[in-house]
Amino acid sequence: MSIRRNLHYESGVSEAIGFLLMFTIVIMGIGLVTLYGLPMLLQQQSGADEKIMEKNMIVLQNDFKSVVYKTIPYKETSMKIASGALYVYKGGTTGPTFCIGDSGGCGLGYGYMPNNNTGDLRYLSSQSQNQVSLQNGAVVMRDSSASGSVMLAQPRWFYDSNTQTLVANIITVNSSSVLSREGIGTVQMELGQTDYQYISPISGPVRVIYTPYPSDQDYSMAWQNYFEQSLKMTCSGVSPLTCDTTDPVGTLVIKRTDIIIRSL
Repeated sequence: MSIRRNLHYESGVSEAIGFLLMFTIVIMGIGLVTLYGLPMLLQQQSGADEKIMEKNMIVLQNDFKSVVYKTIPYKETSMKIASGALYVYKGGTTGPTFCIGDSGGCGLGYGYMPNNNTGDLRYLSSQSQNQVSLQNGAVVMRDSSASGSVMLAQPRWFYDSNTQTLVANIITVNSSSVLSREGIGTVQMELGQTDYQYISPISGPVRVIYTPYPSDQDYSMAWQNYFEQSLKMTCSGVSPLTCDTTDPVGTLVIKRTDIIIRSL
Protein backbone atom coordinates (compact mmCIF):
# COMPACT_ATOMS: atom_id res chain seq x y z
CA MET A 1 0.00 0.00 0.00
CA SER A 2 1.47 3.30 -1.05
CA ILE A 3 0.62 6.66 0.42
CA ARG A 4 0.94 9.79 -1.80
CA ARG A 5 1.22 13.14 -0.20
CA ASN A 6 0.90 16.53 -1.96
CA LEU A 7 2.84 19.15 -0.09
CA HIS A 8 2.32 22.87 -0.83
CA TYR A 9 4.92 25.18 0.58
CA GLU A 10 3.50 28.74 0.88
CA SER A 11 5.73 30.06 3.56
CA GLY A 12 7.52 32.41 1.03
CA VAL A 13 4.36 33.97 -0.44
CA SER A 14 3.13 37.27 0.96
CA GLU A 15 0.07 39.16 -0.29
CA ALA A 16 1.44 42.38 1.16
CA ILE A 17 4.66 42.14 -0.84
CA GLY A 18 2.72 41.38 -4.03
CA PHE A 19 0.47 44.34 -3.47
CA LEU A 20 3.46 46.62 -2.86
CA LEU A 21 5.13 45.42 -6.04
CA MET A 22 2.02 46.02 -8.14
CA PHE A 23 1.40 49.38 -6.50
CA THR A 24 5.00 50.42 -7.16
CA ILE A 25 4.72 49.46 -10.84
CA VAL A 26 1.49 51.45 -11.18
CA ILE A 27 2.97 54.52 -9.48
CA MET A 28 6.10 54.34 -11.64
CA GLY A 29 3.94 54.14 -14.77
CA ILE A 30 1.90 57.16 -13.69
CA GLY A 31 5.11 59.03 -12.87
CA LEU A 32 6.64 58.30 -16.27
CA VAL A 33 3.48 59.42 -18.05
CA THR A 34 3.35 62.59 -15.96
CA LEU A 35 7.04 63.33 -16.38
CA TYR A 36 7.37 62.70 -20.11
CA GLY A 37 3.90 62.38 -21.58
CA LEU A 38 2.06 65.34 -20.03
CA PRO A 39 4.56 68.04 -21.13
CA MET A 40 4.44 66.62 -24.65
CA LEU A 41 0.63 66.70 -24.63
CA LEU A 42 0.63 70.28 -23.33
CA GLN A 43 3.12 71.28 -26.01
CA GLN A 44 1.00 69.69 -28.72
CA GLN A 45 -2.11 71.44 -27.37
CA SER A 46 -0.31 74.78 -27.23
CA GLY A 47 0.92 74.33 -30.80
CA ALA A 48 -2.61 73.52 -31.96
CA ASP A 49 -4.00 76.59 -30.16
CA GLU A 50 -1.39 78.82 -31.81
CA LYS A 51 -2.24 77.43 -35.25
CA ILE A 52 -5.91 78.15 -34.57
CA MET A 53 -5.05 81.72 -33.57
CA GLU A 54 -3.07 82.18 -36.78
CA LYS A 55 -6.20 81.25 -38.71
CA ASN A 56 -8.29 83.51 -36.47
CA MET A 57 -6.02 86.45 -37.24
CA ILE A 58 -6.47 85.79 -40.96
CA VAL A 59 -10.23 85.76 -40.38
CA LEU A 60 -9.89 89.14 -38.66
CA GLN A 61 -7.84 90.36 -41.61
CA ASN A 62 -10.72 89.44 -43.91
CA ASP A 63 -13.03 91.41 -41.63
CA PHE A 64 -10.65 94.37 -41.96
CA LYS A 65 -10.86 94.04 -45.75
CA SER A 66 -14.66 94.01 -45.62
CA VAL A 67 -14.73 97.16 -43.50
CA VAL A 68 -12.03 99.02 -45.43
CA TYR A 69 -12.65 98.06 -49.05
CA LYS A 70 -16.35 97.18 -49.03
CA THR A 71 -17.13 100.04 -46.59
CA ILE A 72 -19.17 97.76 -44.34
CA PRO A 73 -19.84 99.99 -41.31
CA TYR A 74 -19.75 97.27 -38.64
CA LYS A 75 -18.34 93.77 -38.30
CA GLU A 76 -17.95 91.31 -35.45
CA THR A 77 -16.37 87.87 -35.12
CA SER A 78 -16.48 85.44 -32.20
CA MET A 79 -13.47 83.26 -31.52
CA LYS A 80 -11.74 81.19 -28.88
CA ILE A 81 -8.46 82.63 -27.63
CA ALA A 82 -6.52 79.80 -25.98
CA SER A 83 -2.96 79.41 -24.69
CA GLY A 84 -2.49 83.17 -24.69
CA ALA A 85 -4.27 86.51 -24.95
CA LEU A 86 -5.35 88.92 -27.68
CA TYR A 87 -4.46 92.60 -27.19
CA VAL A 88 -5.47 95.81 -28.94
CA TYR A 89 -2.77 98.49 -29.15
CA LYS A 90 -4.32 101.64 -30.49
CA GLY A 91 -2.73 103.72 -33.21
CA GLY A 92 -1.22 107.12 -32.63
CA THR A 93 0.70 105.97 -29.57
CA THR A 94 2.00 102.51 -30.45
CA GLY A 95 2.49 100.19 -33.39
CA PRO A 96 4.75 100.57 -36.44
CA THR A 97 4.95 103.61 -38.70
CA PHE A 98 4.82 103.53 -42.49
CA CYS A 99 6.16 106.78 -43.86
CA ILE A 100 5.83 107.34 -47.60
CA GLY A 101 8.01 109.98 -49.21
CA ASP A 102 10.42 110.62 -52.03
CA SER A 103 14.07 109.67 -52.36
CA GLY A 104 15.02 112.65 -50.23
CA GLY A 105 13.51 111.15 -47.12
CA CYS A 106 10.40 110.56 -45.12
CA GLY A 107 7.58 113.03 -45.65
CA LEU A 108 9.44 115.16 -48.18
CA GLY A 109 7.90 116.29 -51.44
CA TYR A 110 4.69 114.27 -51.44
CA GLY A 111 5.09 112.35 -48.20
CA TYR A 112 2.58 110.92 -45.82
CA MET A 113 2.50 111.75 -42.10
CA PRO A 114 5.94 110.68 -40.81
CA ASN A 115 4.83 109.78 -37.25
CA ASN A 116 1.62 107.88 -37.87
CA ASN A 117 1.62 104.81 -35.60
CA THR A 118 -0.82 102.29 -37.02
CA GLY A 119 -1.41 100.25 -33.87
CA ASP A 120 -2.18 96.54 -34.12
CA LEU A 121 -4.11 93.52 -32.93
CA ARG A 122 -1.59 91.26 -31.23
CA TYR A 123 -1.77 87.68 -29.97
CA LEU A 124 0.81 86.69 -27.34
CA SER A 125 1.23 83.01 -26.55
CA SER A 126 1.55 82.08 -22.88
CA GLN A 127 3.24 78.75 -23.63
CA SER A 128 5.91 79.89 -26.10
CA GLN A 129 7.57 83.02 -27.42
CA ASN A 130 5.41 83.22 -30.56
CA GLN A 131 3.59 86.44 -31.38
CA VAL A 132 1.09 87.06 -34.16
CA SER A 133 0.21 90.63 -35.13
CA LEU A 134 -2.40 92.11 -37.46
CA GLN A 135 -0.81 95.42 -38.45
CA ASN A 136 -1.52 97.70 -41.38
CA GLY A 137 -3.70 95.03 -42.99
CA ALA A 138 -1.06 92.26 -42.85
CA VAL A 139 -0.76 89.24 -40.56
CA VAL A 140 2.84 88.81 -39.41
CA MET A 141 4.42 86.41 -36.95
CA ARG A 142 7.68 86.29 -35.03
CA ASP A 143 9.41 84.40 -32.24
CA SER A 144 10.55 86.91 -29.64
CA SER A 145 13.38 84.58 -28.58
CA ALA A 146 14.93 84.69 -32.09
CA SER A 147 15.48 87.18 -34.88
CA GLY A 148 13.41 87.31 -38.03
CA SER A 149 9.70 87.31 -38.85
CA VAL A 150 7.33 85.98 -41.48
CA MET A 151 4.20 87.35 -43.17
CA LEU A 152 1.25 84.94 -43.04
CA ALA A 153 -1.17 87.09 -45.07
CA GLN A 154 -0.30 90.07 -47.24
CA PRO A 155 -1.84 93.55 -47.16
CA ARG A 156 -3.45 95.22 -50.18
CA TRP A 157 -0.83 97.42 -51.75
CA PHE A 158 -0.95 97.52 -55.55
CA TYR A 159 1.20 98.60 -58.45
CA ASP A 160 -0.30 98.89 -61.95
CA SER A 161 2.41 98.84 -64.58
CA ASN A 162 0.05 100.00 -67.34
CA THR A 163 -0.87 103.27 -65.62
CA GLN A 164 2.27 103.39 -63.45
CA THR A 165 0.10 103.82 -60.37
CA LEU A 166 1.11 102.78 -56.86
CA VAL A 167 -1.69 102.36 -54.29
CA ALA A 168 -0.68 102.25 -50.63
CA ASN A 169 -3.31 101.40 -48.03
CA ILE A 170 -2.60 102.52 -44.47
CA ILE A 171 -4.90 100.85 -41.92
CA THR A 172 -4.83 102.18 -38.37
CA VAL A 173 -6.26 100.27 -35.42
CA ASN A 174 -7.90 102.50 -32.83
CA SER A 175 -9.79 101.94 -29.58
CA SER A 176 -10.82 103.92 -26.55
CA SER A 177 -8.22 102.11 -24.42
CA VAL A 178 -5.88 99.13 -24.40
CA LEU A 179 -8.06 96.01 -24.62
CA SER A 180 -7.22 92.37 -23.94
CA ARG A 181 -9.10 89.09 -23.90
CA GLU A 182 -8.58 85.44 -23.03
CA GLY A 183 -10.98 82.57 -23.62
CA ILE A 184 -14.12 83.18 -25.66
CA GLY A 185 -14.42 86.70 -27.05
CA THR A 186 -16.12 88.71 -29.78
CA VAL A 187 -14.07 91.23 -31.74
CA GLN A 188 -16.35 94.15 -32.60
CA MET A 189 -15.03 96.64 -35.14
CA GLU A 190 -16.43 99.55 -37.08
CA LEU A 191 -15.33 101.82 -39.89
CA GLY A 192 -13.73 105.07 -38.79
CA GLN A 193 -12.36 108.03 -40.68
CA THR A 194 -11.11 107.56 -44.24
CA ASP A 195 -9.08 109.94 -46.37
CA TYR A 196 -7.16 109.84 -49.65
CA GLN A 197 -4.10 111.46 -51.11
CA TYR A 198 -3.50 111.59 -54.87
CA ILE A 199 -0.05 112.73 -55.93
CA SER A 200 0.73 113.11 -59.61
CA PRO A 201 3.03 113.43 -61.41
CA ILE A 202 5.81 111.59 -59.60
CA SER A 203 9.28 112.58 -60.71
CA GLY A 204 11.31 109.86 -59.01
CA PRO A 205 11.12 106.68 -56.95
CA VAL A 206 8.72 106.40 -54.03
CA ARG A 207 10.32 105.63 -50.67
CA VAL A 208 8.60 103.67 -47.90
CA ILE A 209 10.18 103.70 -44.42
CA TYR A 210 8.99 101.09 -41.94
CA THR A 211 9.84 101.78 -38.30
CA PRO A 212 8.79 99.24 -35.64
CA TYR A 213 7.47 100.43 -32.30
CA PRO A 214 8.23 99.30 -29.72
CA SER A 215 11.63 97.93 -30.64
CA ASP A 216 10.80 94.39 -29.47
CA GLN A 217 7.99 94.22 -32.07
CA ASP A 218 10.26 94.28 -35.10
CA TYR A 219 8.74 92.69 -38.20
CA SER A 220 11.22 94.24 -40.63
CA MET A 221 12.09 90.94 -42.30
CA ALA A 222 8.46 90.13 -43.06
CA TRP A 223 7.81 93.58 -44.55
CA GLN A 224 11.09 93.56 -46.47
CA ASN A 225 10.19 90.26 -48.14
CA TYR A 226 6.78 91.66 -49.06
CA PHE A 227 8.10 94.93 -50.48
CA GLU A 228 10.87 93.22 -52.45
CA GLN A 229 8.95 90.22 -53.77
CA SER A 230 5.46 91.67 -54.32
CA LEU A 231 6.18 95.33 -55.13
CA LYS A 232 9.68 94.84 -56.65
CA MET A 233 11.26 97.40 -54.34
CA THR A 234 14.86 97.53 -53.18
CA CYS A 235 15.27 97.65 -49.41
CA SER A 236 18.10 98.41 -47.04
CA GLY A 237 18.63 98.81 -43.34
CA VAL A 238 16.66 97.52 -40.38
CA SER A 239 14.74 99.48 -37.76
CA PRO A 240 14.00 101.54 -39.77
CA LEU A 241 13.63 99.63 -43.01
CA THR A 242 13.97 101.79 -46.14
CA CYS A 243 12.53 100.60 -49.45
CA ASP A 244 12.50 102.38 -52.84
CA THR A 245 10.47 101.56 -55.92
CA THR A 246 12.36 100.34 -58.98
CA ASP A 247 9.45 100.42 -61.44
CA PRO A 248 8.45 103.88 -62.69
CA VAL A 249 5.66 105.49 -60.65
CA GLY A 250 3.60 108.24 -62.26
CA THR A 251 0.75 108.41 -59.75
CA LEU A 252 0.77 107.70 -56.02
CA VAL A 253 -2.50 107.00 -54.20
CA ILE A 254 -2.44 106.81 -50.40
CA LYS A 255 -5.61 105.68 -48.65
CA ARG A 256 -5.76 105.94 -44.88
CA THR A 257 -8.50 104.15 -42.94
CA ASP A 258 -9.23 103.93 -39.23
CA ILE A 259 -10.74 100.77 -37.82
CA ILE A 260 -12.18 101.26 -34.35
CA ILE A 261 -12.19 98.19 -32.07
CA ARG A 262 -15.14 98.54 -29.70
CA SER A 263 -14.63 95.40 -27.63
CA LEU A 264 -13.04 91.97 -27.55
